Amino acid sequence: MNSQQLKKIGLPDKPGVYFFLGRPKGSGKMDKTILYIGKATSLRDRVRSYFSKDLVSTRGPAILDMTVKADSVEWQETDSVLESLILEANLIKKYKPKYNTKEKDNKSFNFVCINKDVPSKVLIVRGRNLDKNLYKNIFGPFPNGNLLKEAMKIIRRIFPYFDYDSNKKNNREFYKQLGLIPKEEYNENIKNIKLLFQGKKKSIIINLKTQMSSFSKVREFEKAGEIKKRIFALEHINDIALIKDNEIASQKYENSHRFTLKGSGWDKNFHISIPLFRIEAYDIAHMGGQNMVGVMTVIENGEVNKSEYRKFIIRTQDAANDTGALEEVLSRRLRHIEWGLPNLIVVDGSTAQINVAKRVLDRYQFDIPIVGVVKDERHRPKAIIGDEAIIKINKKNILLANNESHRFAITFHKQKRNKSFLN
Repeated sequence: MNSQQLKKIGLPDKPGVYFFLGRPKGSGKMDKTILYIGKATSLRDRVRSYFSKDLVSTRGPAILDMTVKADSVEWQETDSVLESLILEANLIKKYKPKYNTKEKDNKSFNFVCINKDVPSKVLIVRGRNLDKNLYKNIFGPFPNGNLLKEAMKIIRRIFPYFDYDSNKKNNREFYKQLGLIPKEEYNENIKNIKLLFQGKKKSIIINLKTQMSSFSKVREFEKAGEIKKRIFALEHINDIALIKDNEIASQKYENSHRFTLKGSGWDKNFHISIPLFRIEAYDIAHMGGQNMVGVMTVIENGEVNKSEYRKFIIRTQDAANDTGALEEVLSRRLRHIEWGLPNLIVVDGSTAQINVAKRVLDRYQFDIPIVGVVKDERHRPKAIIGDEAIIKINKKNILLANNESHRFAITFHKQKRNKSFLN
């Protein structure tokens, strides 16, 4: 197979799993076998990469040999990268493709295991250490350990579970909170994790909707609301953590467990490995409604964290509507629960901006304090409005976050305006 043949296939720019197929020697004309299975953030881009000139140096001679022997590619789309990771493992286990095992020693693969403890622990176990007698359930193999760890962080925020670290001092607060979950609810979490690793996300959602309806009928609205949040999280898995640089991801492993839910009964920091106070500031920039952009800047424990900054090109506004643009930015940002959630939101403006932010937070059912930085005619801060106690404690960092968001927004707007002018 070659790149010219690939162009005719029409692979989608979506996450999923791909299969390189070929015919073994002596097989019939229709007798194809799966040579290799892989996952992708973009099926189109990932499969194209197998036909680059530096394939030997990047993937090795075995994979080059595989592409030469392959004569077709098939694929299966998934709703998210997380699900493609799980599907890849299930299919590798089922078909045992020659070049997956040839590329990597079986003993170096990773497995997700649920042990026989009470309550059960969910563990990542290396193949060489896997003793099947110790576990009730084993899922895998997973070729990429770093991506699996990132996937487990996402799953754990939706269905909390115990793992190896229950005795570590810096995790005691998390496990103390987790221990307050009723036994039946914890067992339900484990059941749902099993279903997820079996590729049965739809079954989980159906079960959760049934439970939510039951709680609503007996007017236990708080419990129904908790289940609604889980359903939302499952239906909106935006797993940026799975596609960013693995080294950066692993460095942020402990800090990315924060998950704040309205009325959840959990601490503001869902997993407090390293106590962290995160402030997110938002600002909008444009010139008469043209080239409108929005930004998010982040201050963590008083320090600027530029790696967490985000840019947004406004899509829903075609006039100078700052509050409408802010609503769009916050709505898009809050779909990314895998980024973690802030302890405080800072908006550039007054009551109108604060009300818009509250409306978006209510829509997503997140309970996060909001303050607004009011500016004078020279766009200098003249007041901060919101909870006085929060402002008193965090005034310096609120102003720093707001200043950063204004600077970052102006810079991004100028870049976009200049690009538009050149075009």
